[in-house]
Amino acid sequence: MDTENRKPIRHFLRRRLRNWRERHRLPFNFYIHLIGIPLAISGVGLLFFLPWYWGVGAIGAGYLLQWIGHRAEGNDVGEWAAIKRLLGLPYIGIAPRWNPDDPNRL
Repeated sequence: MDTENRKPIRHFLRRRLRNWRERHRLPFNFYIHLIGIPLAISGVGLLFFLPWYWGVGAIGAGYLLQWIGHRAEGNDVGEWAAIKRLLGLPYIGIAPRWNPDDPNRL
């Protein structure tokens, strides 16, 4: 595969990472996500190897940590913001302290 074929993929991934970093500017929120995301993802794997409550507990704890981080940041959790956007409900994509002009911009 040549370099030209990878450019759209690289561009897509960079744009997603840049958007994620924009929504996680508060250091507390960023670092708590470094714990919460792997915990939630590992919970899915635990569902296959341990009793169900370990997996559900890990997923719940991971999302709880992320929710706490977003409360401190002042914006909605990503999945919840996407659901609100699909339903036409108001949401806060970027915390107003970082984006006072348009808090709904993602």
